[in-house]
Amino acid sequence: MSGPDKPKVLDEEWSDERIQGFLFLSPYDKSIDPDYHVLIRAYQAMRADDFRRFLVFFAEAGRNINAVDGFGQTLLDRVSQHRKGTEYAQALRDFGAQDAA
Repeated sequence: MSGPDKPKVLDEEWSDERIQGFLFLSPYDKSIDPDYHVLIRAYQAMRADDFRRFLVFFAEAGRNINAVDGFGQTLLDRVSQHRKGTEYAQALRDFGAQDAA
């Protein structure tokens, strides 16, 4: 939390435990693939280097890197559309992600 009495923290170092915690997130909407939910939340919250570290834990846990959202898109499909998603997309490819199309 930031504010006048709390300085904003930038480039905070993430521990392995904090990164691994994303593996235990569950979607409120049970129609959402849990693997996709975990991937998108990690992508939204982490810097590219931390996201790559997360993918190691994700793969070790046997999770599906090619899980799809409600529109049939993988996270790689979505990230590839983002201007600043290049590093994330490469990390996903390095771990076997493929485009849904």
